[in-house]
Amino acid sequence: MFRKILSVGGWTLVSRLTGFIRDVVLAAVMGVGPIADAFVVASRIPNHFRAIFSEGAFNSAFLPTYAGVLEREGAAPARSFASRISTLMLIVQIVLLVIALIGMPVVVTLLAPGFSDDPAKFDLAVTLTRITFPYLLFVTLVTILSAILNAHERFAAAAAAPVLLNVSIVAALAIAFLFPNAGYAAAWGVTVAGVLELLLVWASARRLGVAPTISAPRFDPAMKHFFKVLGPAVIGSAGVQLAMFADTIIASFLPTGAVASLYYADRIYQLPLGVIGIAAGTVLLPEMSRRIAAGDVTGAHGAQNRAVGLTLALAAPFVVAFVTLPDLIMSALFQRGAFDAAAAERSGAVLAAYALGLPPAVLIRSAVASFYSRSDTVTPLIASLTAVAVNVALKIVLTGPYGVVGLALATAIGIWVNLGLLVLLALRRDWMAPGGTLGRTAAAVAVASLLLGAFAWFAPIPLSEWTTRLPAWNSEILLAILGMAGALLYGGTLLAGLKVLGVRLSRR
Repeated sequence: MFRKILSVGGWTLVSRLTGFIRDVVLAAVMGVGPIADAFVVASRIPNHFRAIFSEGAFNSAFLPTYAGVLEREGAAPARSFASRISTLMLIVQIVLLVIALIGMPVVVTLLAPGFSDDPAKFDLAVTLTRITFPYLLFVTLVTILSAILNAHERFAAAAAAPVLLNVSIVAALAIAFLFPNAGYAAAWGVTVAGVLELLLVWASARRLGVAPTISAPRFDPAMKHFFKVLGPAVIGSAGVQLAMFADTIIASFLPTGAVASLYYADRIYQLPLGVIGIAAGTVLLPEMSRRIAAGDVTGAHGAQNRAVGLTLALAAPFVVAFVTLPDLIMSALFQRGAFDAAAAERSGAVLAAYALGLPPAVLIRSAVASFYSRSDTVTPLIASLTAVAVNVALKIVLTGPYGVVGLALATAIGIWVNLGLLVLLALRRDWMAPGGTLGRTAAAVAVASLLLGAFAWFAPIPLSEWTTRLPAWNSEILLAILGMAGALLYGGTLLAGLKVLGVRLSRR
């Protein structure tokens, strides 16, 4: 399983690195001005709906049901089930697209009401969102095909698909002179990427012989089970997205640049979340679903513990770096062109706040697998909505004194509440069984993280005395030195700690 996680994580890392290049280009071209704010809203709206109707809710309902049909009845009934679901989702997405394109001013008003005070920015956001919204249709089909491939233990194409989004946006920005402004170019890059992603995963599914076809929906037991699980999952995903909607809504009332500052900090925060947490969850859910369907509960819990241990070990250094070096990170990565020192400092403060919620964020997909693998979407729904209520209430309270940083702090606290509830409920049902090996791994990670934190706190001062004398790339070189030295320190300490505590690194 480690090999599969690292495979998915490797492709996700490529996606995040190309995403970083995309964001560097976006920051240099747009900065944190009105065009950037409008494009961020335009890209977020279809992604919010995608998270509600496709990736989040759909995967949690579809994948365990598909895996169960495949395990019990074979490939042909599983493909028939996938075809009927795909056809139904295609119809729903076409209807949603038509409604959204017609009513886009209302949609933007609801999700970014503060833009109404700036008619030019509001009109631009409406136009750009009409361009980007078709991406939702394409990526929903991508999600279905990706879930099918994952159920057959084919992870590469689905993990590689997001790379095309980044490449497409950068390519569009390279010819931005052909568009009214850079926002238009980037928006068209988003929609073109949806087509490219769909072609990639469809080709992979077709080669494997599992690509769904157009088929009239028929409500057999598998379909009924899917919708029974989907309902609570949609509500749960909507709850999470509601908290993210609240970020956009509240930030739209803050001074220009707040929405973009959230965006750039979130992009860095998403690097370990996507490479580690989502990769682990992507591999773990089908693994646990298969084992539980076969009656191997002990094996399912063992797989979960291995995933959690690996996730902790890989995510911890990012937490340390984001808390101790946020300004340096944002300055080194983005401070060029229209992105100035003030923008780097503001985004750095947001990143540090987000980092406080990174540990639960990377673990939550592994925790949710305890429930989704058993087709229980109601319990995660309850935990999610409780956390969302805490999150939104804190956003309202903390934004006043802390501005945009308060939004990120509220997000971090809400994620801790969500994970705590999931773990508590799973333990009470014996759906999670942490073992001694996981405890020893966590101890080794904690010690290595403390040493890394001390290094990251004290080392920049003497090193910066040397890098400031360099003619260029001062912050970039300083960050690179700290990153390489910190990686060696953390990795060496962690491996030594695991060896002393008797933890073996399995490649299963």
